[in-house]
Amino acid sequence: MAKLKARAILEILGSPEEHVKKTMQMILEKAKQYPDAKITNEKLFPSEKMGDKNLWSTFAELDMEVKTIQVLTGFCFDFMPSSLEIVEPEELQLQHHVVSDVLNDLLARLHQYDMVLKNIHAENILLKKKLEAQKK
Repeated sequence: MAKLKARAILEILGSPEEHVKKTMQMILEKAKQYPDAKITNEKLFPSEKMGDKNLWSTFAELDMEVKTIQVLTGFCFDFMPSSLEIVEPEELQLQHHVVSDVLNDLLARLHQYDMVLKNIHAENILLKKKLEAQKK
């Protein structure tokens, strides 16, 4: 398969503003070191205050080249872009085992998140029970 060219948008929301800026810089540095991916262009947008809350937002647009769809999928799992566009090639031909690998990676990650969520939910129930017991 030829190289894939893609554009990703990475966003951050948080506080204080300096932390948001520093974190975005750290994420961009990690993205530049991502194995089998080459960042060909990066545009960082200025941080903006979100309404009357003490929250700041910034985002970056990255153009990249990757060798395989698996690398692009891994990048998405690791950096959670808010948007991803495959720019080139216009058409993709994938072998069934490649699609199976990508889908199995997706399913493994979903099961991992599901387990974490269920554990947090169970801990929340236990904490509520302990709090109710202390009130009595």
